[in-house]
Amino acid sequence: MADAIAAVSEGQRTAAAFRNGTAFLTGDIPTVDPEGLRQEALARCRDGGRIVAFFALPRAGSDAGHDVFLVVSQDGLSSLRVLRTRLLPGSSLPSLSAELAQAQAFERELHELHGLSIVGHPWLKSLRNHPDLVGRSGNGSQSGVHPFFQVRGPGIHEVAVGPVHAGIIEPGHFRFQCHGEEVLSLEIHLGYQHRGAEPLFLRSSPARRLVIAESIAGDTAIGHASAYCMAMEGLGGASLPLSAHSLRGIALELERLANHIGDLGALAGDVAYLPGASYFGRLRGNFLNLLMELSGNRYGRGLLSVGGVRLGLDAAMRKSFLERLRKDESELKAVADLMFDTPSVLSRFEHTGVVAMQTARDLGLVGPVARASGLQRDVRHDHPAGIFRFAHIPVTVATSGDVMARALVRWLEVQRSLTFVQEQIGELPEGPLAAKVEAALPNRMVVALVEGWRGEIAHVAVTDEKGQLRGYKIVDPSFHNWFGLSMTLRGNQISDFPLCNKSFNLSYAGHDL
Repeated sequence: MADAIAAVSEGQRTAAAFRNGTAFLTGDIPTVDPEGLRQEALARCRDGGRIVAFFALPRAGSDAGHDVFLVVSQDGLSSLRVLRTRLLPGSSLPSLSAELAQAQAFERELHELHGLSIVGHPWLKSLRNHPDLVGRSGNGSQSGVHPFFQVRGPGIHEVAVGPVHAGIIEPGHFRFQCHGEEVLSLEIHLGYQHRGAEPLFLRSSPARRLVIAESIAGDTAIGHASAYCMAMEGLGGASLPLSAHSLRGIALELERLANHIGDLGALAGDVAYLPGASYFGRLRGNFLNLLMELSGNRYGRGLLSVGGVRLGLDAAMRKSFLERLRKDESELKAVADLMFDTPSVLSRFEHTGVVAMQTARDLGLVGPVARASGLQRDVRHDHPAGIFRFAHIPVTVATSGDVMARALVRWLEVQRSLTFVQEQIGELPEGPLAAKVEAALPNRMVVALVEGWRGEIAHVAVTDEKGQLRGYKIVDPSFHNWFGLSMTLRGNQISDFPLCNKSFNLSYAGHDL
C-alpha cells in the first residue's frame, strides 16, 4: 500500500506520494505483558510522547479475553508506536494514570466498556454511564450515586450546573467546589449523548458508516469523515488523485475557518463585546456558505467518499470563491484588529483560565488549547497526510495558556488557513475526483490522524483474517481536552466559567460517542 512514501520533488507529485493513514500488520505489532505495556508507555510519554488511542478488542470465544492496544505518538516526529497486550479472563491491567494523567479517561473507558480490572487507578469511576439512572453500569457493577469529588471545610459550598442548560447547547454536568467565588475544583461528568457509535460502525454497511462518521460531532463532519475515509483507503491500499487530496484539504480548512471565526465571535459575546460578536458571527456564515456551495451542505456532509470526493470546483466557482475569500479576509482583519486592541476585551481574556505548559503536557491536550500552552502539536505537521505532505501550514503556538492565548491561536490559524485555501483553489489541478478502493486487506490495523479544528482526530480500524472490520476505535479531540477545562477553573472566579468553557469549546457528543 501507499504507506512507504518516497521523496517526491515539487512538480513530480504522484498519487503514490500521498499517505492514507499509517498501516500495520497486526501480526507484526509487538505483544508484551501488561507490566511491559505500562513501562513502555511511561518511558515514551516521559520522553515527549503522548497517548493517541488506548482500547481493547474482545478475542474470539466467550472466554478468550481481550487484546489491549496502545498507540503512542512522539511530539515532532512523524512516527507512531503500537503495542499490544493480551488479557485473559480474570487478569488485570496495571494502571498508568497515577503516573500518567493523560491515561485516566482511557482506563476508565476500558473498565466501563469491557469490565477490565485496572489496578492502581486513582479513582476508577464511570466515564459515560450513569448508574444512578440506568440501574447498572456497563460493566455490571451495582448502581449508586456518581461519586463526585468533594471539598470539605468552613466556607466551602458546592454548585451544580446542568446537565440541562440555558440555551441550545449539548448536555453535560459540572460540579464546582468553591470557597466564596473562588473555584477550588471542577468535576465534569458527561455521557448524556452516548450513542454507541463504535459498535454501530461494526454492524453497519460501508455506505452507512460514512454517514455515522459525519455525525460523530456535527460541527466536525469533514474532520471525522476524512479520518474514516483515510482508514478505509489505508486498509484497501488505495492511491487517490491529487485533485481529491486538494479538495479534501480545502474543505477541512473551510471547516476550521468557520468554527474558529465562530469561536472568536462567541468569546467576544461572553465579554459583552457586541461588535466582535456580530461581525464574527456574520462572517462565520460566509464560510459555512462556501462549504454549502462546495458540498451542498453547510457542514460539508456528503462531500467526501471513500476514494476521494464527490464534487469539485469549476472555473467560475473558483473565481467566485477567491473573490469572496479576499473580501472576507479584509473584513476579518479589521474586526480582529479592533477586538484585540480593546482594553475591556484584553482585561477579561488575559490571565484568565491559565493552563501551564507542563499541565497541558501531563494531560495530553491537543489542538489549539495545547498550542496556546506552548505545545507544538499539530497533525498537519507531525503526521502529514494527503495534501499536507506538500502544502505545509506553519504551527501556531502561544505561551501564556490563558483565554487570550487560545483566542490568539485561533486568529493566527484563521489567517494561515485563509492563505492555504486561496493557494489551493488557485492551483487546483484538473483530473478525476476519486479512485477505486479495493476490499480491505486481512489482519491489518490502520491509524488515521486528522487535525480537526478542535485538534487531533484519531480513527483506528482493525480487520480480521477475512478482511472484515474486527474493531473500530474513535478518539475525538474533546476526549483528550475535557480534563484540561477542569484545570482552567482552579483558582479562578466561578463567573469566569462561561468564558473558559467557550475558549475550549469542546464537543459533548464527540466525547460521548
